[in-house]
Amino acid sequence: MQPVTVNRKAHYDYFLFDKFEAGICLTGSEVKSIREGKINLNDSFVRIDKDEAFLYHCHISPYSRIQGYTDMDPTRYRKLLLKHSEINRLLGHTRQKGYSIIPLSVYFKRGLVKIEIALAKGKKQYDKRDTIKKRIHDRESASAIKTHARKGQ
Repeated sequence: MQPVTVNRKAHYDYFLFDKFEAGICLTGSEVKSIREGKINLNDSFVRIDKDEAFLYHCHISPYSRIQGYTDMDPTRYRKLLLKHSEINRLLGHTRQKGYSIIPLSVYFKRGLVKIEIALAKGKKQYDKRDTIKKRIHDRESASAIKTHARKGQ
């Protein structure tokens, strides 16, 4: 499954724990826009209201080839399709432990739009610095191994 879009900022800003797959209630023109890749997950989040999960602040641009659908709000909230046991688990974690629910990626699975969401806990500034240091260290060690392998040939 090739993702249509990925929330890259999520891995930098949050510690990610449990991941879930959910369907999204969309209109036909929104699905066509997603197929064109016109979706943005930055600053979006999931909130649970009355035993239903909703995706907020997800921007889906209006479909460009049809003129009649321009009156729809591109950042409206959208219902997520999850099992009751998954919703109860997410609700319990967000109420007790201070977790939040954020979207990670959007992709197509058997022709249906799916979204991967995760329980997340926000990182502090020093945690973000540690993440950057680790990424730089991994990159340098990988390049050192690569150059050592080339010299050995």
